[in-house]
Amino acid sequence: MKKLLSLLLALSLVVALCACGGAKKEEPAPAPTEAPVEEAAPAEAEAKTWTVGICQLVQHEALDAATKGFRDAIVEALGEDAVVFDEQNASGDIPTCATICNGFAAANVDLIMANATPALQAAVAATETIPVLGTSVTEYGVALGIENFDGVPGGNVSGTSDLAPLVQQAEMILELFPEAKTVGILYCSAEANSVYQVKVVTDALEAKGITVNAYSFADSNDVAAVTQSACADSDVIYIPTDNTAAACAEAIGNVVEPANVPVIAGEEGICRGCGVATLTINYYDLGRTTGEMAVKILTGEADISTMPIEYFPNPVKKYNPAMAEHFGLTMPEDYEALQ
Repeated sequence: MKKLLSLLLALSLVVALCACGGAKKEEPAPAPTEAPVEEAAPAEAEAKTWTVGICQLVQHEALDAATKGFRDAIVEALGEDAVVFDEQNASGDIPTCATICNGFAAANVDLIMANATPALQAAVAATETIPVLGTSVTEYGVALGIENFDGVPGGNVSGTSDLAPLVQQAEMILELFPEAKTVGILYCSAEANSVYQVKVVTDALEAKGITVNAYSFADSNDVAAVTQSACADSDVIYIPTDNTAAACAEAIGNVVEPANVPVIAGEEGICRGCGVATLTINYYDLGRTTGEMAVKILTGEADISTMPIEYFPNPVKKYNPAMAEHFGLTMPEDYEALQ
């Protein structure tokens, strides 16, 4: 009986082992295949946009033309949508130039264009890092107080000069009015570059034996009264490229014409308002040259610290037909009539 039980137990074990060995081992289900992640196409680089601040001292023909030429040159080179112009006019108030330029510095504009000497001085005082281009500035060494100026201001400053040949302008006075003995020079004492021009022209005329008297006004409020004083003691009046005089050219004309005192002007805007003749530059072209300099700076093509001041190459003799007729002048053939 014991043998039979042992045999049955052994048989049960064999059957159990066979059952276990025959069972199939289940393989883990494969992980679902993930779709490949497509990399996003790189976004196109956004077009560069620059902000240019323009500080213009006062509104008059010459400065307006320079600003227009500046803007036109930049837009033509970079495109109308590439540059935002923040154009502000100080209306002849020098402290307002400082307010404008300090605002540009606070806004961290990409470049400042300073139109006229007081605007340049304000921009230079406002920032040492933002590029500053001047235009309609006669003498940068004088404007910026640079001794032994070599033509390159350095640092963050450069620009264009409206300096016409002052000695030739002085000679023009004697060419058209050879009988003149006394010349009065009318200018604004607040403009450093006007003071510079007065000295150069005075020296040139005195070397020819002409008596020269300077008549200065502090601002536009004094222009008429000072002009009357100049007319009383002068055979001819000379006016340099002076912004206050340019803004008041018609008011000066209203004094000099009835007084029968002719004016030789430093630029054509003043000449058109009150003068007989001028040896003048083209301010629109000067502004364009300044704009071309700005494009090189903005695009990284040029370093402003090494850029020399640029000058208008070929000043032109022009005359005011109405004033020439008033004074009974027959103009030489090399003078062009103002349009």
